[in-house]
Amino acid sequence: MIEPEQTELTLGFIPLTDSAPLIVAKEMGFFSQWGLNVKLQKQNSWATLRDKLHAGLLDATQMLAPMPLASSLGLGCAKVKVITPLVLSLNGNAITLSEKLHQEILQENNLAHVTLPLAAYLLEKVINVRKKQNRPKLRFATVFPYSCHYYQLRDWLASANISEKDLDILVVPPVNMVAFLQSGEIDGCCVGGPWNAKAVRAGIGLTALTSFDIWQDSPEKVLGLLASFQKSKPNTVIALTAALKQACIWLESIPNRFEAARLLSSDQYLDASVDVIAPSLIGSCLTHISMPPRAIPSYNQFSKSSNGSINTPEYIRGEWLISQMVNAGQLKYVDVPTNLVKEVFRPDIYQQMRLKLEDQAVQFYRRSG
Repeated sequence: MIEPEQTELTLGFIPLTDSAPLIVAKEMGFFSQWGLNVKLQKQNSWATLRDKLHAGLLDATQMLAPMPLASSLGLGCAKVKVITPLVLSLNGNAITLSEKLHQEILQENNLAHVTLPLAAYLLEKVINVRKKQNRPKLRFATVFPYSCHYYQLRDWLASANISEKDLDILVVPPVNMVAFLQSGEIDGCCVGGPWNAKAVRAGIGLTALTSFDIWQDSPEKVLGLLASFQKSKPNTVIALTAALKQACIWLESIPNRFEAARLLSSDQYLDASVDVIAPSLIGSCLTHISMPPRAIPSYNQFSKSSNGSINTPEYIRGEWLISQMVNAGQLKYVDVPTNLVKEVFRPDIYQQMRLKLEDQAVQFYRRSG
């Protein structure tokens, strides 16, 4: 067994369904198996979580997949070298429209009901009518500027040639999305679970489509930590990565996912009911209070025995995320250092961790044999 240089760790997370690997690793004892005593610290916004990691107030965090790249490039913050040795999850987001916008879409398109996943072109008439009547633009929210949520929302709108000039896009923390929808401060949002399901259960939203409908199996959350932390405490990082990998494997099982929903529902974690957490975990997308759910088997992906690369921080994923930043006008290729992706996405650490897991399995079978 590896000996961590630091055993007391504080990890940051945002209350989301796909924070499950961190919470499972804590509650099911995977951290302790690797000699780690981990405190999970809930954060309200991605910006706060990033700033605390940069300041050394958090040892590691759940992060949006583009965030380590954005930090290392100094996008929206001071430049700080952040790395990721593990992809925690794929997919998991959805676009939810307010009930008011849902009714506007039906009215302006002369529809009795909508077909899901919703085509973005149905927004065009709403946008045009609002322009003619000098009414305010539609307001959509995402969770962070450098997020797959933002890029997915852009791609969905672009499929109908709707540009960001046609509406307003603002940043709202995930935990505030339902309240903003209910108050009318936003007309729609792209957010992770359980907040889409919570809006549907409350009768205030229509989940129009999931991120899987836009991009299939895109990286969503990663483990993020300072490059300097990994350099000074390499064994700690391997132990941390191993514990989280085990949690991801544990989450492959549907019965385990029901248990995960129960764990996540605690006040200290998501503070939400099981009936809004469990659906996406078992591959079901709640759509509308008057409509049946949609089957999305890959809604939340944490690990898959038939696809060992899900958790690997492959360079191609980092390069693809850079391309999304460029497409969004946040970055120019000329400003990207040659080795940036290789410095941020660290499959070498992941492979070291896998060897330790294999060694642990061999030792277990020897003892049990």
